[in-house]
Amino acid sequence: MNRREFLAAPLLAAPAFSAPAKERRYHVCLSSAALERNPELIDVVERAGVHTIWLTGFLYGHWYYQPAHIAAAARRIRKAGLQAEIAFVPLGHPGDSLGDKAGEPPLIPPPHWRQCVHADGSRHWGTSLHAPATAENAAAIARLNGMGFRTLFLDDDFRLATGPGQIGGCFCDDHWRRFSESHGYGAGAREQLIGDIQSRSLSPELRAWVEFHCSELTACFRQLQRARKGLTIGNMVMYLGAEKAGIRLNDYRGVPFRVGELMFSDREFDRLKGKTDELFSSLFHRRFTPPELAYSETTAFPADKLSASNMAAKFAVSTLADVRNTMMMSGLTPFPASHWQVLAPAMRSHAAIHAQVAGHAPAGPFKHYWGEHSRYVGDDKPYSLFLASGIPFEVCNALPSNGWAFLSDADAAAQPRSSGAELVTRRDTPETMEEIFALKHRLLPRLGATPFIEEEQPAVCAWYPTARRALVWNLSNEPRALTLRHENRRIPLRAAALELVAVPL
Repeated sequence: MNRREFLAAPLLAAPAFSAPAKERRYHVCLSSAALERNPELIDVVERAGVHTIWLTGFLYGHWYYQPAHIAAAARRIRKAGLQAEIAFVPLGHPGDSLGDKAGEPPLIPPPHWRQCVHADGSRHWGTSLHAPATAENAAAIARLNGMGFRTLFLDDDFRLATGPGQIGGCFCDDHWRRFSESHGYGAGAREQLIGDIQSRSLSPELRAWVEFHCSELTACFRQLQRARKGLTIGNMVMYLGAEKAGIRLNDYRGVPFRVGELMFSDREFDRLKGKTDELFSSLFHRRFTPPELAYSETTAFPADKLSASNMAAKFAVSTLADVRNTMMMSGLTPFPASHWQVLAPAMRSHAAIHAQVAGHAPAGPFKHYWGEHSRYVGDDKPYSLFLASGIPFEVCNALPSNGWAFLSDADAAAQPRSSGAELVTRRDTPETMEEIFALKHRLLPRLGATPFIEEEQPAVCAWYPTARRALVWNLSNEPRALTLRHENRRIPLRAAALELVAVPL
């Protein structure tokens, strides 16, 4: 596709597929081999309340599980009364993102695929786009025709950066030639661009580089849509995934959209900031997708490194952000079957709470903002601990006209002009709970009718005024007695460890 054709091509409308979720649904990713080794898993997840099992499809140039094997697994799933869908890993990952305990899957694409070239000349497999990756993924999609699948997700290895916080793009001769010729850049532009990437300076050259790779990835997505054979294709967006990773978020409106998360082990999720960063990323991505098309990335990796209690606690991220589809996954190895004893009651509890606020937007004086510099050149380290302050928040597409907006270092360095909100940065208010509680104490007389948690204990307080509800998420690993103040009322709460509590107002 040339530039003119690309710009003229609309994002293809989704064909009919499983009805978008108006209420909470639960999904799990399991390979056909895992179901063959553990056939009872289908009944286990069905009894727990899972709606759909997503099978593993094409893996960066390999049919590790043959299509006939996948089709047979899909038939068993549907016979049990569940929906069966499919997930691809289209480009691959620089490391092991599969975690099969058998150690058999190839971790790199086949030799006729090409490696990514970094600015320093180093190379890696995966997270870069060269021929014939698009054509071979399109051919693989065509092979699914007739198997009954209605929705296909491209895993979050469908990106052009090695990981969160990285400015992506391939410096191979072919990519550089096409980029420099399309913009009329001379020989000196390469070193200038490399310097801008290293300094994270959003120069015109760096902006052009990011947009060039975004256009390449979007063109691939559109080509795969054309090969879909009745499938709806969605994109799984990595943690805080955005333009610097080749993901131009506006290009994926209207298709299934997996919001990015990251804290896949107890070591990561046990940290207070791990929880608030996770929620921050989900809230950011919800700016680009309606709740019915939003899916979570509720992941354990490696499969046994996230406890059942922490995986259940992750459900709060979906509930608070009105993500209607919670998708659990753990690479090719299922997480321990004993997890379902904890997950099943948590799934029912969160579905009931979610129903009370679904379709309502959180409001509050603290503002969740992730700006252009964060999306294009930032290090993906949000100022997120304000979410644990017990003061309600709302999500903003642009700098707000009131309240307190918490800025990342990248957005703060851009020296934005305040449109009326008070800007909070790490330079003036270090990102610690001590500093945030001190700020909270100073602001309480200015909160008016806004509800808030009185105690200086880490808790999320999301306020949905149109639903007349507040959701309070205890972020402590032990039970807490909390008090919600609303106007002249003091509402005592008792929240178990990591519990989400709904409060009528």
